Amino acid sequence: MSKGGASIPDEEWERFLRESEAGSPGAPEEPSARARMVTRRLQEEPGPPQGWRTHQPPRPRRGKGWLAVGLAVVVVLLVAVAVAPGRIVGWFDGGDAVDTLPLAAESERPDGPPAQEGDGPLPTEDEPFAGSPAARWADGAAGIHLPAPRATGWMSAAEVGTALDRTRDFLVASSLDPAVLRGERPTKAMALVNPHQADVQDYLKKAFRAPDRENDPLLLFSRFRSADVRPVGDVVKTRGRVTFREGEKGAVEVSTDVTYVYPVVRASGDEVARTIVRREVVLSWDDPEKIVIEPGTFSLVSYKVDTTNGGCDNHSGYLIPAFLTDRTTADGGDGPAVDPYDRSAPIEERMREGDGEGCDIATRS
Repeated sequence: MSKGGASIPDEEWERFLRESEAGSPGAPEEPSARARMVTRRLQEEPGPPQGWRTHQPPRPRRGKGWLAVGLAVVVVLLVAVAVAPGRIVGWFDGGDAVDTLPLAAESERPDGPPAQEGDGPLPTEDEPFAGSPAARWADGAAGIHLPAPRATGWMSAAEVGTALDRTRDFLVASSLDPAVLRGERPTKAMALVNPHQADVQDYLKKAFRAPDRENDPLLLFSRFRSADVRPVGDVVKTRGRVTFREGEKGAVEVSTDVTYVYPVVRASGDEVARTIVRREVVLSWDDPEKIVIEPGTFSLVSYKVDTTNGGCDNHSGYLIPAFLTDRTTADGGDGPAVDPYDRSAPIEERMREGDGEGCDIATRS
């Protein structure tokens, strides 16, 4: 490559390629399911998300060949700007802009929680995720990572891909649908559940008719009472992933683990609070030759939920967030401190000893 009669030496071109590459990123049976829920009490101590390490561009050599080296650096910068413009801005302003870069999709379990550094800004209606690690999370369905499909069990790769898409449709319809968040019945989500799964259908009927500890709609659905609170804006931040394997009788068993962050205000107020819900839902796309099931539906295998600032020991069927004035007099909880943004362990491992129904203390919201 040349410009103005100056050519790039082979060693510089190889270095440019290395740097560019390093920066790119029997008879059918009726199924059954089990359910368990654990709740978390909120004690808000917000903190700013951790920033990425500031990176400095390579220093060009002096002397002969400076034009070629300078040209290579310019090309590297142009490539970097196209891929991650926020990072380049951070090179010149001390790195602050790096903190706002969105995180890459969560394709595997993280090693630990997001860093917490001191007191962060309080959320506002203009910036409802201020001071929260969720500020760098994706919006809505974009934060739910789907793996590449492959032939598994009774399904071809294309059929597995369809099952994964429908799994995400269920997560959207159950935890992100604006109508459901306003307290309406999650009809789209329930339509995807196998109607022949008797215990789950019984749970759904009881949950919306007379919710209680065992039959709580919040196990699967996120709902607020619209007379009490309203969502802030139309963005729910999410972070999670979907995995799959061959299950019983050749079924495709899909496991989902997603955390949802809901900013809300009182129906007649402007103080912003955040409710954080993490759900682990396992579902089975069954072989209709072995399981009684309707086409396009799945059977529930298990479902768990971990809720922060949704109401401790709350079985009303709605999430009930506490606001700052409520927390000044509220019981601080009787369990250990937990970080609701920590996705490094399954919900089961985070449950304290006992029945898992106590009110633990959240370190931040």
